Amino acid sequence: MTTAPLRPTTPARTTVATGWYSPADCSLDDFRAVVEGGLAETALDQYPHADALEQGVLVYGSGLGEHTGTERGRREVQAELARALADGPGIVVVKGAFEHAVVDAATDAFSAMVEEQKAAGTASGDHFAAPGANDRVWGALDKLAVRAPEVFAAYYANDVLALVSEAWLGHGYQVTSQVNVVNPGGQAQTAHRDYHLGFMDQAQALAYPAQVHALSPVLTLQGAVAHVDMPVETGPTLYLPHSQKFPAGYVAFHRSEFTGYFLENSVQLPLAKGDAAFFNPALFHGAGTNRSADVRRMANLLQVSSGFGRAMEDVDRTAASKALFPVLLARKAAGADERSLRNAVAASAEGYAFPTNLDRDQPIGGLAPQTQAELVWQALSEGWEPARLAEALDAQAARRRSAV
Repeated sequence: MTTAPLRPTTPARTTVATGWYSPADCSLDDFRAVVEGGLAETALDQYPHADALEQGVLVYGSGLGEHTGTERGRREVQAELARALADGPGIVVVKGAFEHAVVDAATDAFSAMVEEQKAAGTASGDHFAAPGANDRVWGALDKLAVRAPEVFAAYYANDVLALVSEAWLGHGYQVTSQVNVVNPGGQAQTAHRDYHLGFMDQAQALAYPAQVHALSPVLTLQGAVAHVDMPVETGPTLYLPHSQKFPAGYVAFHRSEFTGYFLENSVQLPLAKGDAAFFNPALFHGAGTNRSADVRRMANLLQVSSGFGRAMEDVDRTAASKALFPVLLARKAAGADERSLRNAVAASAEGYAFPTNLDRDQPIGGLAPQTQAELVWQALSEGWEPARLAEALDAQAARRRSAV
């Protein structure tokens, strides 16, 4: 089997566009050439760790972990995944990424949150549907951590999520989660790109220079975990492979000729419970219509942000860390491997040192202060009592607050 190179791969054209895009840069013929050319050129043998190429989408098996037991093996897999997201189809699917029992426990917790929202009269809408049409739990990451820390620890110990997140974003990534339930009859979303520039209207996107359009996709990784079986009739997400490579795409997806092309050429892969899809946020995509009679299509939408950027949601990571710490101590005592524990800490605690108040939170022994994740890991490594960590977390949070 050919192994992926560990050195950076450089495309033939390395100059990043500068200046500003305009609607005149949105040629449908150019877009078609990018998409259709990419589909024609992509072959399974270019991605030696993938199991299949389905409708232009790379599909990996649950045995992906067999190739990541060594540092070199892990890096080879990650280099391949990053290449697939950047220069390949822009999307990968990992079959059986999450164990059913772990998913079911999280589903129970998320369903209880939805029912409580309804009972309180605070049903949430999503970006494309009015409140009540579908069900949405915003800020689900810390809500799950505080409500069901055992469930959180098992769910976010998942190494597939960490593997792809590190491949695309490096260390210090920040996980956020929104639970989306599309009920029978729930309508399809409009084709779009995602956070950051994808959450702006055309006029706002046009205000950002071209190099920021190139930067935006590498600040975020989009993911979705299927919490139920999702045959095509339930409306799993539609994708347009290779569309992430069109430079002016953050302007183009607002135009009707591009959304029309998407509707005619997008693909839709069924997912089984526990499968996970990860994609470049610049990929044209949109959830499909749920045409089933009785399936409430639930997915945990994972938006993983670079430590260099700003996450979409404000997560109470101090509360999450306090709630999780006794569980992590117990899992460590029971023999949990270090990677799974680190994965849970990375998903819950703040992994980046800035912004902070450097008058109070000074860097000692390095260029940056200790991060919250580093503090939690220190406490876990040294076997602190939960009360000691809670006190240290509160003190750290106080140091990081702006002076008043």
